[in-house]
Amino acid sequence: MYKMASITLITGGSRSGKSFFAQRLAEEIGGSRLFLATCPVTDEEMAERIRRHIIDRQAGGWETVEEQIEIADRLSAAGGYRVVLVDCLSLWVNNCMYEAHLRAEAMDEDRISEKTVDLVATARNHPGDVIFVTNEVGMGIVPDNSHARLYRDLLGRCNQHVAAASDSVYLVSCGIPLQIKGNDDAL
Repeated sequence: MYKMASITLITGGSRSGKSFFAQRLAEEIGGSRLFLATCPVTDEEMAERIRRHIIDRQAGGWETVEEQIEIADRLSAAGGYRVVLVDCLSLWVNNCMYEAHLRAEAMDEDRISEKTVDLVATARNHPGDVIFVTNEVGMGIVPDNSHARLYRDLLGRCNQHVAAASDSVYLVSCGIPLQIKGNDDAL
């Protein structure tokens, strides 16, 4: 019997505990697990950090796939996994902005909305559960430059689309998850 995916969004500030909570939630589901990582390797410290995270997840039975831009394609090909954890949308939006810049193309709220709606539709068609992790960047001061304001706006738009489509949404602060949408049976 075909089952539509359950989608969960987990948001919070940097180092709030959202990724740890997402991983724990995914491991409670059981079955095969895919960690879809969006972080680019930018320097040696980041490469070591990524390597440590991959090793740590292997102990929990995770397979890791690195993809900075085409996460909808990777998610579409992940039908054999009971749960897919996408960490994180914050870096994905950053990567989309960077790719658009390299191609001398505009990245605006309409374009990120299109990409996000496609991603959510792909997630909804996954035969298991999909968990997205993202940063909440709209609670601080207005950034002092147009590029940072654009990033904040694009990520905010992405987060709104994913939250609207999600069955469950959690805000994590100081390591404590607060469920703001859905119920405990959503996964």
